[in-house]
Amino acid sequence: MLEAILFLIQGIQKFLVPICFVGAWGLMILVAWSLWTAARDSVKTAQQMHQIPCSGCQFFTDNYRLKCTVHPSVANTEEAIDCTDYQPKTNPYLY
Repeated sequence: MLEAILFLIQGIQKFLVPICFVGAWGLMILVAWSLWTAARDSVKTAQQMHQIPCSGCQFFTDNYRLKCTVHPSVANTEEAIDCTDYQPKTNPYLY
């Protein structure tokens, strides 16, 4: 029994280094792909969030309880990107 186990271990040893090499590089590629995907999705989300015009609107209050006097439930969300009631701030003290 012991001789069979030793024979099996000696047979596997010559394949162990290539298997570990391929496995390690495969893991590195998966980690790099995951980081790239996360960065790409973050940039896409940031670009979409920068299209929300609420902070430059006259009806935006900067109050966390009532963000917008016209559409309080839509303020600072993706639904506010094409807001029909958007009015740019005209008073310089509102910035």
